[in-house]
Amino acid sequence: MKDAYTNFDATGLAALVANGETTADELLNIALDRTADLNPALNAVVQVAEDTARKAIAKGLPEGPFHGVPFLLKDLGAEAVDFPTNNGSKLMAGMKWAYDSEIFLRLRKTGLSTFARTASPELGIGPVTESQVYGGPTRNPWNLNRTSGGSSGGSGAAVAAGIVPAAHGSDGGGSVRIPAASCGLVGFKPTRARLPDGPKSGEGWAGMAIDGFLTRSLRDTAALLDATAGPDLGAPYWAPPLRGSFQQAMETPPGRLRVRTSSHTLSGATVHPECAAAVDKTARLLADLGHEVEVFTPAADLAVEAMMQAWTKIVACGTALSVKTVLAGAPLDPGLIEGVTRGAIAYAETISGADYLAAVNEVHAFGRRMAQVFLDCDVLLTPTLAEPPAEVGRLKPDNEDFVAYRNGPGSVFEYSPFTAIFNASGQPAVSLPLHWSADDLPIGLHLAMAFGEDERLMSLAAQIEQAAPWAGQQKTLLERGGVSR
Repeated sequence: MKDAYTNFDATGLAALVANGETTADELLNIALDRTADLNPALNAVVQVAEDTARKAIAKGLPEGPFHGVPFLLKDLGAEAVDFPTNNGSKLMAGMKWAYDSEIFLRLRKTGLSTFARTASPELGIGPVTESQVYGGPTRNPWNLNRTSGGSSGGSGAAVAAGIVPAAHGSDGGGSVRIPAASCGLVGFKPTRARLPDGPKSGEGWAGMAIDGFLTRSLRDTAALLDATAGPDLGAPYWAPPLRGSFQQAMETPPGRLRVRTSSHTLSGATVHPECAAAVDKTARLLADLGHEVEVFTPAADLAVEAMMQAWTKIVACGTALSVKTVLAGAPLDPGLIEGVTRGAIAYAETISGADYLAAVNEVHAFGRRMAQVFLDCDVLLTPTLAEPPAEVGRLKPDNEDFVAYRNGPGSVFEYSPFTAIFNASGQPAVSLPLHWSADDLPIGLHLAMAFGEDERLMSLAAQIEQAAPWAGQQKTLLERGGVSR
């Protein structure tokens, strides 16, 4: 089984367990062996809890759709009594939870065999994973000099390298889709509130953050979303109910769609030639599939930059709140947090309550402007990132000017100008691994639809996967042992 492990996605491994061809213990052994072999190069898997996983298997994993499949939780959110967390921070290293989050409870019911967490930037800030608490950067298995993305960068690296076939992530500004694009994976961000966020949290970053998954196959993403979708008790937001399921949507043709494409940012800036070429290639594919494809021209008053400035204020305040809550009145040792976090706290101190509410209002107003975009089209196609995965260290979180780090020259927003748009609007979006650069770096393609149209987006993604399957390209890395050394 060890030699065949990476030939299967999570759905495939679960079928082997169900048929008696392997066991949860055997699969866990393989996942742990691959962690020991690959993690020194990647720095992706943290907080290993083998004993917890063994006890869960011995007790009897639930007979769900992923019974016995090894799984990883992001080291941020997904609170679980049995899985302490660092939240990507020295300040919070080894934090223990007194309760299980609803997302974790739903994942556990699927029968997954969770055995560790995955590296995250401190408090989820940034499109790279280079936290001091892990002793160094998390690297991209396609090229160890490149980032695996963020903030779910550990999950992206672990899945791409074949340590596990699927892993948990979360997405407040692209944090599932960015590592998906960087690592050649599927990353689906559902409509706001499609997944639970309780019981402790009222909302993440003014409703912009949501959980998600990193997978190699689309069907794994669909099954994980089906297992976890739906509001939890007291949810402050409510997504339009699904008409069926994500898995059913994969079997349903999307119909002829009005596709609009952009190989520029929605602010008009150029993107890397490889990313522009990837959009053009995908546009031709969609036209060949029978869709109406035209170039998108953003309205002059879309004002993406104003939204990002508001996003930056909200995230700064959320970061400051997280640190303040942990300190509980104690003084802060600045050396226990990253420079970007120090900068976020300092910036938050300049933001009044009125400023914060104005920022929330701007984000929601932007969501209304984006809703208008989808009156005239069904799908917006762009690259996921403005360029291939960045070199390690380029966006290292040591800049104490939080506004400049997010929005200045050479900033996060220049690198990732598309993903946060759909956290602000709450609309569903997916990054698909449809292109690799000339030097074998993954380039994700980003597709978004109107609020609540998750199933139709899944239908389109399934049509694309069937027409232009990506599993073969992923397999080239797995056949090299999971890391391009």
